[in-house]
Formats: sequence, structure tokens, C-alpha cells
Amino acid sequence: MARSTRPVVHYMATRPDGTVPPTDEYLARYARDHGETVPTVNLADHVGQVDHPTPGQKWYTDRPFGYFHMYTRPGEILERIEEGWPIRLWIVEPLGETGNWGGDNYPYWRMSQQIRVVKETEAWRAFGHRGAQTLAVLAQLPDLARQWAEEWAADPEGTHRTYKAWEARVDRTRALTSWAYCRAQYSRREAGLQAANQLAGDAAAQAATESGADPQAVALIQLRARCLVAGQLMFDRIRSGEYEQSIRGLLLGTGLDSPASVAV
Repeated sequence: MARSTRPVVHYMATRPDGTVPPTDEYLARYARDHGETVPTVNLADHVGQVDHPTPGQKWYTDRPFGYFHMYTRPGEILERIEEGWPIRLWIVEPLGETGNWGGDNYPYWRMSQQIRVVKETEAWRAFGHRGAQTLAVLAQLPDLARQWAEEWAADPEGTHRTYKAWEARVDRTRALTSWAYCRAQYSRREAGLQAANQLAGDAAAQAATESGADPQAVALIQLRARCLVAGQLMFDRIRSGEYEQSIRGLLLGTGLDSPASVAV
């Protein structure tokens, strides 16, 4: 079998201000709690070659910020970002010796003491191939959740029955917990899916609560939002055959009778 000739692209995420998060957030938190300053580098100010300010042992995490940590699979970048979304995303090149203490389990990790910052790229790539579509849905969720809450208030009993039947099918088929997450693991988007799941749940719960929905309605609207985002993110990986398409339909909320449509 011929190997891919596509060049390997290395990505690095930063905070919104351009600074690199610590290598280890637990060591960083401990250092700050004891009055220590955790060094960093602002990639926005260093397009070009960057030396690490406080290199540690190669490649052992012996200090809060001991090396640059890059990814060759952008959908996993959000797994180690201390403050989560939003981020800025950069294409970089490791210079000199590189390491990977993740071994076979994390072949997409790369560590280096020196990098070349090539350019900033679109942050949506941190969610994987369908990051742009996923962010678009996340942006719609506050309005969608308010609409779902209004529909619930207009017909509480009927809407409750519809949502509970849908929830039972989601649970029985494990559409979210197995199908979406397993496909995300296989396609190296697990961290992206976890981040999208959290963002969707938080946005929907806040909007539904502000709309006056009762706790049970909020919980089911929150589940719908999480499933919808998972269905969007993994749309290209859950699509073969009639059964898979039914799983995708569950994630996208088919049968919940909402007049709103979300582009896929």
C-alpha cells in the first residue's frame, strides 16, 4: 500500500490573545497558587522562528511550560487547552529534534523546543473537517433553544411525550454515547466533539432557562442541542446505509416536529 504523499501540517492553539497555554495545566495551577509566574510566548508577535523561553527535559513534563506542543490532527487540539473555546489556531513547523511521549496512542502529538510560526489559520479547524458547520450551529443554538422552549410551553404534554420518545430512542441506540463518540475517535475528532458537546449544552441550557422552561424541559432541550451538534460534527462519518442514516436522523432531531431547519 502506497503511503500518503501529503505534507504533514502541524497546528498549535493559543488563547484568544495569542499566548501559548501551559504544557501542563495542573503544574501551572500549582505554580500560580504558590506565587510563581508561568512563562508563555505570544505567537501573534513571533511569526517566524521562536525559541522556547524555559525548555525542560525532553520530553518529560517537568514544569508548567516546558516545550511547544503541536498536533498533526487539528480535531484533537482542544483536549489540552486550559480555558477551552475560543482559541486561535496557528500552522507551525517544529525545528530540530522532536518528541512524542504519547507513543502509539497519540501519534498526532509533537513536542519541540523550537518552532517556526508559519501563519494563523481558521480556528474552526480545531473541531475537525466539519468545524465550520459545527460553529454555525453553535451560533444558532441560543435562538433555537428559545424556540424549542416556546414550543414546549405551547403544548407541554404533547411536547413532553414527543421528546421522551425521542430520548428513549437516542438512549436505546446509543446514538450519542457510542455512534458519535466512536466515530469521533476513529476520525481524530474526539476533543472537538467533547468541546462542541459542552458548548452546546451550556448555550441551550442558558437560553431555555432564561425562557422560563421547567427543569425537565431544560434537560431535554439541552440533550437535543448536544445531539444536534454531534450530528453536525459527525455528519460525514454516520451516513452509510439505512440504519446509520436513522442514527444520524436521531442526532439531528428528526421527529421532534420543530419547524426550524438547520443546514447540513
